Amino acid sequence: MDRQTGGEADWPGRGALYDLAGCLRFYSRLPVPQLPGEPDPHRSPDFTTLPRMLPLAGLVLALPAALVLAAAWWIGLGPFLAATLAVATLVVATGALHEDGLADVADGFGGGATRERRLEIMRDSRIGAYGGAALVLSLALRIGALATLLDRTGLAAVTALILAAALSRVAALAPMVLLAPARPAGLSASVGRPSRASLATALGLGLALALAACLLSLPFGGVALMILCAGLASWGLTRLARDKIGGQTGDVIGACQQVAEIAALVALVAAAAD
Repeated sequence: MDRQTGGEADWPGRGALYDLAGCLRFYSRLPVPQLPGEPDPHRSPDFTTLPRMLPLAGLVLALPAALVLAAAWWIGLGPFLAATLAVATLVVATGALHEDGLADVADGFGGGATRERRLEIMRDSRIGAYGGAALVLSLALRIGALATLLDRTGLAAVTALILAAALSRVAALAPMVLLAPARPAGLSASVGRPSRASLATALGLGLALALAACLLSLPFGGVALMILCAGLASWGLTRLARDKIGGQTGDVIGACQQVAEIAALVALVAAAAD
């Protein structure tokens, strides 16, 4: 797709950088300025190419939380407080976007008896018992996993946090790839589906980050288990969405990111067990 506007000169990597900026705008509350020659930054995202940069977007989104985790550990706050502050930073950076999706999916899948009723509940901005429980469990599992990793591996937990953020966003593409939109007029239908080239790039970048994590501080076996468990968690929720609502929505994609991130962190904890 030609994104050149206003006679701007083309330069290598321009489209990829635009997609990275688009990912950060769509998935976070980080202030991302309009890049030179970039089309309208407020336009509807094009998920044909945008997802190729999700691993790098996950890395950028996790950096503030990683810095908080390292700083809190360095000044002696202890594993629990350091992990709590890091997860809180990550929630603030993303605007609780994925947590909102997880809560809506839990409420809809848990409280609806029919496909139509589940979709209706998922549209409701109010949170129910299933959604509240899902949020508490998500936060507790991530904080607990990070705190345990800090206790067992020290600052290698910082690398784990960044890698889990990147891998989980790639894993969350599963419903977009495997399922049709549950609502023909919904947001997930309007943004399109990732192309094969975009998926290949996202997978390649995710694997490159995983290799870099191994070279930095994480064990190869633990990283391999993170990848496997993140993929299985997202695939399992994708199958559940197919059974419950016959397709995917933005909430399902957000929920897949959450369960994939939890699965990745818990998998590494298991691999780091004494």
